[in-house]
Amino acid sequence: MTNHMKAKRSAFTFAAVSAVAILGLTGCAGSGAAGGSSADADADGIGVSLIVKTNSNPFFVAMQEGAQAAAEESGVNLTLAAGKEDGDEDTQIQAIEAAISKGDAGILITPNGPAVLDAVQKARDAGLFVIALDTVPDPADAVDITFATDNFLAGQYIGQWTAETLAGEDAVIGLIDLFDDKAVSVDYNRDQGFLDGMGIDLADETVNGDEESTGTYSGGQGGSYTIVGNEASQGAEDGGRTAMENLLAKNPDINVVYTINEPAAYGAHQALEAAGKSPEDVIVVSIDGGCAGVGQVADGIIDATSQQYPVKMAELGVEAIVQLVETGTAPETSDGLDFFNTGVALVTDSPVDGVESIDTAEAAEICWGGE
Repeated sequence: MTNHMKAKRSAFTFAAVSAVAILGLTGCAGSGAAGGSSADADADGIGVSLIVKTNSNPFFVAMQEGAQAAAEESGVNLTLAAGKEDGDEDTQIQAIEAAISKGDAGILITPNGPAVLDAVQKARDAGLFVIALDTVPDPADAVDITFATDNFLAGQYIGQWTAETLAGEDAVIGLIDLFDDKAVSVDYNRDQGFLDGMGIDLADETVNGDEESTGTYSGGQGGSYTIVGNEASQGAEDGGRTAMENLLAKNPDINVVYTINEPAAYGAHQALEAAGKSPEDVIVVSIDGGCAGVGQVADGIIDATSQQYPVKMAELGVEAIVQLVETGTAPETSDGLDFFNTGVALVTDSPVDGVESIDTAEAAEICWGGE
């Protein structure tokens, strides 16, 4: 059993650490890197930089808003920065270097790829406390701690639901991932969790696309499967549409579509619709659970999604850095995991036996905020 499947602690706790001494740090109001902006705060407040993957994804916009609210409540001087697009590592590196120059107490970052880790280490060497959000870096100890969804578990939920919904029908699967030119944990954990939830044997859990292309799945009533292929979407709507078009060109009989996130799922829906596929023809599942995505589940565009809580990630990140500066204590990971688990719930209006879920009405009340 992998650490993804072990018990997780839900309470946010702090433990004293002897090696931390971040005192007398000051924040800096003004513009952040890459066109970011700083929230109004006392010039002598605690400086924190939030560096997200992109401003074009509502998930990260919600994360920014959550961090801003927590920063205002705590008197933190928050600087916002973002990559120009998902996968833009260079702009994130520039934002890390700016945080070091400003003398921030800490950085919250959703890493765009492994190339940012050298800059993260430079920040830690300079005394900044670095918290990853949403995506656990590889290795996990490249940052001080990560606040994230258990992305493997999120994938398992939609995989288990899909297997039950198929009721023994053959599965012809198209997988729409994040990248095809780099490996990041959020990408392979979601993809591999989905396949594991379906009951498909995995090869390397950290590699997308190395499974047997045909075989049997053991989830639900079990059945035969064919994996048509993996296509990258960059987590964007247009990328999801192109990815789905490419998959349909390989095999027009696809009846199961996994997507890395809801923007990619909506793009896939557009391609399926253009190809004359009705929602009854194809099961589409995703991960995010944003308010728009929940609405798409309610409308039948997406059949099921796993809901995560970026606002909670950001709020806890700001609070952790404040706690560290004020008391010298640092946050702990959840039991059995190498990150702090911020929760996940399966959202669908078509529940199945054996897979716990919430409906879209309940999910809309908590979308992206927290459990």
